[in-house]
Amino acid sequence: MSAFDIIIKNGRYFDGTTAPASIQNIGIRNGVVAEVSSKALEENDCPRIIDASQQWVMPGFIDSHTHYDAELIASPSLSESVRHGVTTVLVGSCSLSMICSDPEDASDIFTRVETVPREKVLPIVQQHKTWHTPKQWVNFVAQQPLGPNLISFLGHSDLRTSVMGLSRATDINIDPSEDEMQQMEALLEESLEQGFLGLSTMCLTWDKVDGDREWSKSLPSTYAKWKEVARLNKLVRKYDRVHQGAPNAARVLQITQYMRQCMGLFRKKLKTTLISRMDLKGSVYLSKITNLAARVVNFFNGDFRWQVLPTQFTVYADGIDVVFFEEFGAGEMALDLKDKVERDELLKDENYRRDFRKFYGEKLSPRVWQRDFGDAVIIDCPDSSIVGKNFAEVAEQRSIHVVDLFLDLVVEFGTQLRWYTTVANHRKDVLLNMVKDKKSLITFSDAGAHIRNMAFYNLPLRMLKLIKETHDQGKPAMTMEEAVWRMTGDQADWFGIDAGKIRQGDRADVVVIDPSKFDQDLEAVSWGEMENFSLQRLVNRNPGLVKHVLINGRMAVDNEVIAEQLGKQMGYGKFLKAR
Repeated sequence: MSAFDIIIKNGRYFDGTTAPASIQNIGIRNGVVAEVSSKALEENDCPRIIDASQQWVMPGFIDSHTHYDAELIASPSLSESVRHGVTTVLVGSCSLSMICSDPEDASDIFTRVETVPREKVLPIVQQHKTWHTPKQWVNFVAQQPLGPNLISFLGHSDLRTSVMGLSRATDINIDPSEDEMQQMEALLEESLEQGFLGLSTMCLTWDKVDGDREWSKSLPSTYAKWKEVARLNKLVRKYDRVHQGAPNAARVLQITQYMRQCMGLFRKKLKTTLISRMDLKGSVYLSKITNLAARVVNFFNGDFRWQVLPTQFTVYADGIDVVFFEEFGAGEMALDLKDKVERDELLKDENYRRDFRKFYGEKLSPRVWQRDFGDAVIIDCPDSSIVGKNFAEVAEQRSIHVVDLFLDLVVEFGTQLRWYTTVANHRKDVLLNMVKDKKSLITFSDAGAHIRNMAFYNLPLRMLKLIKETHDQGKPAMTMEEAVWRMTGDQADWFGIDAGKIRQGDRADVVVIDPSKFDQDLEAVSWGEMENFSLQRLVNRNPGLVKHVLINGRMAVDNEVIAEQLGKQMGYGKFLKAR
């Protein structure tokens, strides 16, 4: 009998720390890295030998910001991430876990925010959701044939809704009673005992509730006063876990509340990660403010990390259906209307258009969208003559204000008008400075969400390409070992999970990539099936780049082919508890 189940030989080995990479041979047995050696391993009777010559062998990537909460119920292979080398995904972000609340509530606080159709999600949740506590959910996922390993936050909107009910949880005039607070604390503590990473909250009021009952109210977490959040944070701090939050973009100073919670001047510090540090076209000063905030907090014994997306933040939209129109009153009014006829009547109203033009021209208020239709390209429309042009070009040709042109097109074509714009991270030098910051958390893929927009499924590969290009240019921003570590061992250590490294004795989560294939466009998009949802979604495809992916020592991707395509059910991943 062979000493190993799988041998990966002759690859450039990165161990998930910042230690120098070297050519090594890796022997895997019973799901664990049994040996790492520069000498040849005994290959006799080994059932699988992978020659990784000229390739990079590294720990499986950790994606610490996804929205797979619904998908893992119906399609737990989560193969859209696995194919890109991700072996551990974090769910429960942005206050939106599916742990405690009833099926309809869980669906309604999730589907509009993450733009996954309610008519697809609700039946799945109603059919399968039998759990109402963190322990019951852990037992459920233990039975799921997971592709990647799973880690989770408990979402505050989920928690609040389960205790208060959706109507009361979204009423600005109602605070939880003492009994309700104790119920929330009990559920949160149960989740921490079960190994959840901590609590996720949301203060951004753009994110809205779906369904007919509380349509277009902001998420329940946004209605919580800070004393409620602080009380829950006491438990997170007690267990040395993590608070993930999202400040309100329209209230820049709200970040100070998170800062005070994080600091450990007279108490234990609270690990805190916030969404998100970006180099916004519309608010160029924000990246400097966020950097200063992180430095101040960490100077005063904090442990604070901004989430940083290591690529351009490009947003796709169908008609007027895009979240950043929630930034201003006129856009919010349109998005609040479900009925197309009613919405079109609003869009044609001259008073409404006057308000829209006023907000469009306002450039001083804090904003995510740069409010420039000249920086937005039409990529699909029944009128093929305008495809490939930006809205300003078309407006000039028609001698019309660009806002009126946009609204006319939305009324005429609705969601058949498809366009995109790059909102942030467009300046490579600024982006490199953000990713080089050791207190940045390289994450924010949003995998599993935004079906017709863009989730960044290949985010770790984009990070590696970004740094590799600086090496190719002779001006390395960091070592390639550091780049790998930022998406593996660094995150594993900060979150406190058993992942992110491939040393002897570690679980064998491994990815093998061909670095010569980084010459392709990793930002290119295509359409792929969202399994068991009868949907096509926007995805990435990077031929030849990721060769093999092992999860707990089992082959999830073999020569670029997903195990499920070979007729093998996944079931490779497991729930990883916080240490």
